[in-house]
Formats: sequence, structure tokens, C-alpha cells
Amino acid sequence: MIYVFLANGFEELEAIAPIDVLRRAGSNVVTVGVGSKQITSAHNIGFTADITAEEIRLSPDLEMIILPGGMPGADNLENSPEVQAAIDYCAENERWIAAICAAPKILGHKGLLAGKRCTCFPGYEKDLKSAVVMPELVVKDGRFVTAKGAGAALRFALKLVEVLFGKEKSSALSSSMQYK
Repeated sequence: MIYVFLANGFEELEAIAPIDVLRRAGSNVVTVGVGSKQITSAHNIGFTADITAEEIRLSPDLEMIILPGGMPGADNLENSPEVQAAIDYCAENERWIAAICAAPKILGHKGLLAGKRCTCFPGYEKDLKSAVVMPELVVKDGRFVTAKGAGAALRFALKLVEVLFGKEKSSALSSSMQYK
């Protein structure tokens, strides 16, 4: 199971691209509303999450969590005790943690990116503390996948497919979606 956390003010593409592509790959993706099932995105689009953050289960069947960026979405994620607990669970149990745009700052503030290669939306590098900030759009290091922003959302989603299912499946999806 994969949880995609949606908080008011999240960047739409950074959530929808991974949800769509991972579901195409066959993943059980569950959208999680922080504070409510009804969430409003950064560009005032209303979304209904599958469950609320209070309903998540941190169990061995959890493979990955995804933290979309956008502001104030990333701040709302960081201020959620349930999101913090999910990050801690994944870090302690060697599960995948994916964050895009401003959301890697949450991992930086927790010290989880220390010494790791990562990327983020320009301007948030200072929040990554002692991480090795890379110029690439998408970076994987250990169990962390980070990305720069909305323009990298499809590449980010395909990288998530690659880490879960392999390069061949990611390439096949990329081809079928006409993404180069």
C-alpha cells in the first residue's frame, strides 16, 4: 500500500501524477486527507481523499509514503502529527519516502537527509540541512526519492514505479504514456 498525503494547499500535479502512474503500475494507492477528506489544492481545486490521516494504519503492508509539495501544503503536512508518525514509521522500517517540491524540507528538518543526495524546489535547499543537494529533477538515495517540482511530476512518478517494480516496468509505462 502507498499513502499519498494531501493537505490544503498541495500542488496538484505533484500528487496526481504519482497517484495515476502508480495505479497504472498496479499499486494500491490510497489518498490521505490531512485534517479532512475534503482538501483544497494550491490552485483552488477541491479533492476528496480516500481516508483521513487519522485513519491510516502504519503496518508492514505500507510500502511507501508520498509527500506532495506546494505551499502552504508542505507546511500543513509538516504540522500533522499523523504525517510525522508515518515518516518516522517508514524511516525506522526501511520503507520508501518520496517528497517533491517544498516537501523535502520536512525530511530535512527531521535530519533524515543528512549525507544523502537529494533535490527540492529552488529556495528550500537551506532546509535540507547537511544533505548533498543535486541539480537533477529527480534524485534517489537509499529509500528516499526527491524531486524539484510540478514540471518533474511525471519523471518523479516513473522513478517511483522503477524503485517498486523495476526499470522495465517504468520504461514500458513511460512508452505507453508517450512520455520521453
